[in-house]
Amino acid sequence: MPEMRRGVAYGIAAYGIWGLFPLYFPLLKPAGAVEILAHRMVWSLVLMLAILMVARNWSWIRRLTPRRLGLLALAALVIAGNWGTYIYAVNSGHTIEAALGYFINPLFSVLLGVVIFRERLRPLQWAAVGLGTVAVIVLTVDYGRLPWIALALAGAFGTYGLLKKFANMPSAESLTIETLVLFVPALVYLGMLEAGDTGTFGHAGAGQAALLAGAGLVTAVPLLLFNGAAIRVPLTALGMMQYIAPVLQFLIGLFIQHEDMPASRWIGFLLVWVGLVILSVDGLRARAGGDRRAEPPRTAESPPQPVRETT
Repeated sequence: MPEMRRGVAYGIAAYGIWGLFPLYFPLLKPAGAVEILAHRMVWSLVLMLAILMVARNWSWIRRLTPRRLGLLALAALVIAGNWGTYIYAVNSGHTIEAALGYFINPLFSVLLGVVIFRERLRPLQWAAVGLGTVAVIVLTVDYGRLPWIALALAGAFGTYGLLKKFANMPSAESLTIETLVLFVPALVYLGMLEAGDTGTFGHAGAGQAALLAGAGLVTAVPLLLFNGAAIRVPLTALGMMQYIAPVLQFLIGLFIQHEDMPASRWIGFLLVWVGLVILSVDGLRARAGGDRRAEPPRTAESPPQPVRETT
C-alpha cells in the first residue's frame, strides 16, 4: 500500500506539472515559440544524459536496432511538432484550445485503435466518438475555423504514442534518443539566431536565460515522476489521472489568462466531457466483466505510457 500511495503521489505530481505549463512558457518571452522549442530540445538532452550518467544506465543501447532508431527519429519529429504547437498556443492566448486537444486525445486514441489495429468498438465507444465529432463541428462553427490547435495536439500525441509503442523502449531512454535526433537542428537554429542578433538567451536578463535552460528540467522531471507512477498504480487509475493536466490548463486559460468562453464554446466542451465520461464508464464496466477489448487503447496515451521494463 505505501508503494501504491507513492505511485499516486507521483502521478498527481507529474500531471500537475504538465497542467501548469501554461504558466511557465509565457515567462520565457520575448523568446518566440520556435526558439523556446529549440532550447527545450537542447537542455532536455543535456539533462537526460546527466541522469543516465549518474545512473550508469547504458545497457539499453545494445537494444537500439535500426528499426527502433527509425521509429524514435520519427517520434522525435512528431513530438517536436506537438511541443511547438503547444508553446505557440499558450503564448498566443489559446490555452483553452490546447486543453481541448488533451481532452479529445483519448477519443483520438480509440479511432487509431480502429484504423491501425482493426479493433471493434462497443456501442458506447461509438457514442463517445460520435459526441466528440459533433463537438468538433460545434467548435468549428464557434471559432469560425477548425480548432486546428486542438486537433494538431491530439493527432500528434496519438501518432507519437503509436510510434513509441512500436519502438518498445523505456520512456527516459527513448526521450534521450529523441532529443539527440533534434539536438543538432536545434543547436544550429539557436546559432543562427545569435548570428543574426535575434536570439534572446543571455540578452533578456539572467532570469529569462535560466528559465530557458530550465525547459529541460520541466520536460524531464514530470516524465520521471510519470514513470514512477506507471510501475506502481494500475493503468485504470493512471488513465483517470491524465485529466488533471487538461483540467488545470482549462482553468488557467479561463480564470488566469481570461480567455473567451462563449455559450457555444461551452456546448462544444460539454459534449467532449460527456463523451469522455461515457468512454470511461464503458471501459470500467468492460474491465469488470473481463472483456479484453476494454484494455487501454494500444495507441496514444497523454503522455505516452512507458514500457514496464528495467535495464
